[in-house]
Amino acid sequence: MTTDHRPTPLRDLPEDEFRTRYGTDRFTATLLGNRMRYVVEHMSAGILTNTFSLILRDWYDFNATISGPPEQNYPMPAVGNSLAAFFGTMSEAVRNTIEEYGADELRPGDVVIANDPYRVGNHVNDMCFIRPVFVDGRVVSFVTIRAHQLDMGGIVPAGFSSTKHNVYETGLSLPPLLLYREDEPVRSTFNLILDNSRFGAIILPDMRTIHQSLRLGERLIQESVERYGVEAYLGSIEYAVDASAESMAAALRELPDGRYTAEDFLDADGVDDSLEYRVRVEVTKVDDRLEIDFSGSSAQARTCINASVLDTKAAVVMALKFLVDPRTPYASGAFRNVDVVLPAATFLSATPPDGAVFMYWEATQPVISALFRALEPVLGDRAVGGDYGSLGIHNANGVLPNGVPWVGTAQCGAEHGPWGATRHGDADSYQVFYQANSLDPATEAIESDIPGVVLRKDYVIDSAGPGTNRGGAAVRKDTLYLTDAEHWSSLLSTKRAPGIGVYGGEAGGRSAAWIFPPEAADVAGRGDLLGLEDEVYAGSTPITGVLDPERKTLDADGEYFYFASSPIWRTAPGSLFRYQTSGGGGWGDPLDREPDRVRVDVRDEYVSIAGAYERYGVVVVGDPATDPEGLRVDDEATLARRAELRAAR
Repeated sequence: MTTDHRPTPLRDLPEDEFRTRYGTDRFTATLLGNRMRYVVEHMSAGILTNTFSLILRDWYDFNATISGPPEQNYPMPAVGNSLAAFFGTMSEAVRNTIEEYGADELRPGDVVIANDPYRVGNHVNDMCFIRPVFVDGRVVSFVTIRAHQLDMGGIVPAGFSSTKHNVYETGLSLPPLLLYREDEPVRSTFNLILDNSRFGAIILPDMRTIHQSLRLGERLIQESVERYGVEAYLGSIEYAVDASAESMAAALRELPDGRYTAEDFLDADGVDDSLEYRVRVEVTKVDDRLEIDFSGSSAQARTCINASVLDTKAAVVMALKFLVDPRTPYASGAFRNVDVVLPAATFLSATPPDGAVFMYWEATQPVISALFRALEPVLGDRAVGGDYGSLGIHNANGVLPNGVPWVGTAQCGAEHGPWGATRHGDADSYQVFYQANSLDPATEAIESDIPGVVLRKDYVIDSAGPGTNRGGAAVRKDTLYLTDAEHWSSLLSTKRAPGIGVYGGEAGGRSAAWIFPPEAADVAGRGDLLGLEDEVYAGSTPITGVLDPERKTLDADGEYFYFASSPIWRTAPGSLFRYQTSGGGGWGDPLDREPDRVRVDVRDEYVSIAGAYERYGVVVVGDPATDPEGLRVDDEATLARRAELRAAR
């Protein structure tokens, strides 16, 4: 006779046992759990609508969370719906910051900050603002906002670059410091930050807005405690975290026990293209527990493409939420049954000072992809296709004719692109990659911030990974810069197609980026957009991609062009940057896609007539350019073509 070690599911707990464990009834615990998510969304709304920085206002580059008090070990029951790469690090960020600062030193109205990547995760621009919530002299919670500050000093304006070599070049790194004492600004801390930032006139009002959002979160929690009591509130925190842990454990239990391995890669660092960076993962699954071992991954990089331990942990839990437990809200309990083995000083666990951390999402995106690859065989039809892999952030700066400096960041590169398909349907083509959940800056907002013109945002035909359900199409973006400028480009996953196909689906197309000098771009003189024909690319300077070395067009058998071959790309007025993302991966056998869905894709220019024939075995008759609604499928020819393709396998 065996004894089941599993605890009684929360839904099956008798009411008296539930009350004993959580200090309240089930209805109140559920209500307060929902109320906490309401609180963080209201905090987020205040930031989104009142901040000045383009990275907050237009990109949603922040997140809000609630954590429990020190005696509960800082559990995190609620997170916001904004940038996903933040919330996976924020429970540890709060714990590490408050434990180092000293919980006994806190007073009502305080705000403690920290941005050191090795303490709190992410990079130095991503400041944590932590406010204790007091009730009757007792800390019952912390409300936290992690928000990207437009500039934190360092050698690159706005910071986005893959070419910085150590922590001193990345920007101002802060241990736990007091920013507000009893709601009064601490002048020395503000001076320290603003004296080291290029854009203090924007950062200062943003910080004031964040302060007010924290006060709102505090007030809403205090109202909840006043109505339901401290014990009910604290018990509801525990319940939300336990429910998250139980949901993940149940999802893991459905996977077959076993050991699964996979690898993924980054193209290079910012020194040269002699080194690739490998993520190696071994997943061991036993019952409802998972061990994820990254031993064998590459040593920390020579530039700031590294991630911290906390960033890798966040990527792991995001991958698991995507693959096995997508339906329940995230709380810190989701990690309770997952152990991560991560040796020090890999590029997933960098150490200072030479293991600089800035482009952490580029290092941890292959973590997600490797886990997608490792678990695909056991997920079956629940597997998820790969997204476009690299944010490809473009960072630019210069000086306007009137002498005013400008900066543009995460607006005009490859920041938005496609997801991979699932069993539920085709993938969207214009999202942010799986670690993010940001907005797309409006073209009008971009052009009001920088001396540039966004000339093109369109989808690339035949770039979506074929499948029964199709991946999202690659995005092509052209931006014309009107002044002299300096640029940093960080498109780091071009050697391979990151949009992996699953369950018989195929990979999406590859990414690349080019600069066209004024004489090649010459939009004004030509009176039209820069063309898409192959011969256009001969006048470009490739930034990155696997390209034909002569024609400079995408070519899977071509030469790899290294993204930092010029650490800073300096351009004259009238220069144009073209970015093309990778395509999303397909799900399921392309030959099983309904022919009429392929016809619609041809009509909508996701797939060409030739692509429909070659990759889907569908014969579409007509002209999508002149008569899109007149397209039809030749059923007999399609049956013959699909039989031919199946036989060739």
